[in-house]
Amino acid sequence: MPSICVYCGSRVGHDPSHRQAAEELAAVLLRHRLGLIYGAGRIGLMGVLADAMLAGGGDVIGVIPRALMDSEVAHTGLSRLEVVESMHIRKARMMELADAMVALPGGLGTLEELFEALTWAQLRFHSKPCGLLNVRGYFDPLLTFLDGALEEGFISAENRRLVSVESSPAQLLDVLLKTL
Repeated sequence: MPSICVYCGSRVGHDPSHRQAAEELAAVLLRHRLGLIYGAGRIGLMGVLADAMLAGGGDVIGVIPRALMDSEVAHTGLSRLEVVESMHIRKARMMELADAMVALPGGLGTLEELFEALTWAQLRFHSKPCGLLNVRGYFDPLLTFLDGALEEGFISAENRRLVSVESSPAQLLDVLLKTL
């Protein structure tokens, strides 16, 4: 079964549209019979997404570093939970298991995971599609930054196109699935 890795917040944020987007993404993944690979959290948007997938009978694989497992933030009701030794191994394993990567709203960890996936694509360590679910313009400042980096000559047009951006989970999955 093809799987999508989703990076997202360990918090739900203040706007209910973020929670709604996670639930809607789960529904779209289920409709396309896609599995979910994610960071194994039971909290925040991670927990919302995983719970929605599980409630719909979906396959959910979580990958978590032992240090976070021990601090009891891991979701223990997953289809499969992989406990690894470090964040570096976690990110590599999540990308290895997935056929595409998607970022929902989140904080520093979400951005770090997304940019590692994009950097690895830029370096041709993988050729998996990457996407941003731009809920209510959440990522607009980031997209402005990327466009500025392109204008200033720090990234190429080819590398700027490595990330697909849509505001709807269904539209984003349609774009990403065309490249699989």
